[in-house]
Amino acid sequence: MKILADAHIPYLKGIAEQFGEVEYLPGNQFTKEAISDKDALIVRTVTHFGKDILEGTGVKLICSATIGFDHIDTRYCDAKGITWRTAPGCNANSVEQYVTASLLYLADKYGFSLKEKSIGIIGVGNVGSKVETACRKLGMRVLLNDPPREEREVGQKSGGMEKSVFVDLETVKKEADIITLHTPLTKSGKHKTYHLADEYFFDTLDKKPFVINSCRGSVVDNTAMKKALKTGKITGTVIDCWENEPDIDRELLQMADIATPHIAGYSADGKWTATKMSLENLNEFFELDVYPIKLMQLPQPNNPVIDLREVEPDHQLAYAVWQTYNPMMETMNLKADPDKFYWFRSNYPLRREYGAYKVKNADSRVVPILKQLGFDV
Repeated sequence: MKILADAHIPYLKGIAEQFGEVEYLPGNQFTKEAISDKDALIVRTVTHFGKDILEGTGVKLICSATIGFDHIDTRYCDAKGITWRTAPGCNANSVEQYVTASLLYLADKYGFSLKEKSIGIIGVGNVGSKVETACRKLGMRVLLNDPPREEREVGQKSGGMEKSVFVDLETVKKEADIITLHTPLTKSGKHKTYHLADEYFFDTLDKKPFVINSCRGSVVDNTAMKKALKTGKITGTVIDCWENEPDIDRELLQMADIATPHIAGYSADGKWTATKMSLENLNEFFELDVYPIKLMQLPQPNNPVIDLREVEPDHQLAYAVWQTYNPMMETMNLKADPDKFYWFRSNYPLRREYGAYKVKNADSRVVPILKQLGFDV
C-alpha cells in the first residue's frame, strides 16, 4: 500500500511505515501528480482535497489529523467512493489551554477579574465543552450557544418541553463580556457558520466584548472585525484562525491583543492523539490488523516542575498556566514577521498540556483549581 503523508504531522515519520510504503511532503506540495498512485493520504488543513486534485487518482482514503474537514470536499468524496476520516476532539484540551491562557492575559492586561465576567461560548462540541468546563472553574458566568446541538438534545426530549441549557445568539450578544467561537465552518444550510460574526453581528453587540476566534478563520468576517475594533464595537481580540491564511490581514494583525498562526490546537498531546487516530483509521479501513500500533513516546517539558514559592497567591494561577503556554511569544513573532505565517505554523515547538507539569508550593486557595485544570499538584 502506498501512503502520502504531510511531512509536518508530528510523531508520524518512522511510525506510518508499519502500514506500507510512505512518502512525505509538506502539505502545500500535495499535487495531483504527487497523489496519483497513492492509496491513502494523511493530511492537515493546508491543501483542499476536491475534484481538481482527486479526480483520476487512486486515492481511496483521506485521513485528516485535524478535527475540522472544511479542507475536504466531502460531497465529491462521498460521490466518488473516497472515504474520509478526521480526528474529532484530538486537540480539545490544547485549545482550552490556549483560551484559558488568553483569558488570563486579557484579565491581566485590562485589569479585571474573570469571576466578574460573563463569557459566551458559540459552539459547544468537543472543544467548546472543554472551554465551558475551564471557564466555570475560573468562576465565570457561562452562556452556551449551539443551535444544532440544542435541537438534538432538547427538541427530542419530553416533546421539547425540557428547559434548555442553551441561549440564543441574541442573548450572547446582549450579555457576554467575552465571546469565544468554537464552531466548524459550514457555508450552507440552516446553521451555516460562514461569517457568523459579520458586520451586523458586531454592530448589535451590547457590551463591547472581547472576541476570541480559535476555530476557523472564515467564521469571522475579518474586515468586519477590524471595523468593529476601529469603531469601538469590541474592546479587543484574540485571533488564532484567520481568513486567507497565510496571507492574513496585516492591519488586523497589529490591532489584535493576541495574534497567533493557527496553533491553538498544537500541543504535543493533541498532535500525538491526532496521529494515533489517523493510524487507527488507516488500520481499520484497509483491515491491516496491525496490533498493537507502534507509537512514539511524548517528550517531557523542558521544565516539568513549576515552583510557585516566590509568586503572589493572586498571580499563581496565571503564572502556572503561562509556564505551560504563553501566547505572547507567538504574537510578538507573528507581528514582527507576518510573511512567515506558514513557517511559524509548520515549525511550531509543540507544547505539553497541564498534566505533564508538577506544581509545587501553591497557595491552598489555588490548589483546587490547579488540580481541576489537570496539573499534578
